[in-house]
Amino acid sequence: MTSTNDFPTTGVELRYLLVASDYARSLAFYRDVLGATVVRQISDVLCLLSLGGSELLLTVGGGPTRDKPTVTFAPPSDLNTVSSELNIRVPDCVAAYEVLRSRGAEFLTPPVDWGYEIRTFLRDPDGHLIELTQSGYQAS
Repeated sequence: MTSTNDFPTTGVELRYLLVASDYARSLAFYRDVLGATVVRQISDVLCLLSLGGSELLLTVGGGPTRDKPTVTFAPPSDLNTVSSELNIRVPDCVAAYEVLRSRGAEFLTPPVDWGYEIRTFLRDPDGHLIELTQSGYQAS
């Protein structure tokens, strides 16, 4: 990069970090329920997953480090207060809901048709909110 206008630049990737209280349980959820692929097992408690063309880092909580001296990673503590979510866009929300339910996913409600989109929400084993939304939805 040579100037302040060079960001974002070619080669920039966005990854989302998920903190798990039970690494093995969360890895099984993302792999076996959502269908993520393990791209790289980085350590016993850190891996890179690929899901729908995006990448997720899955790890366990941890305390401050030299590059984040006041920050601690932890799974959600209040499931009713959310500051971020994973949003998975699918061609058919109802069909995806049925498939994921058959794999053990637990949804907050069945899919809801809002007129401009169909969506439903589920949680991973630690309570991270995941939104399943129908892409390209056309109201009838």
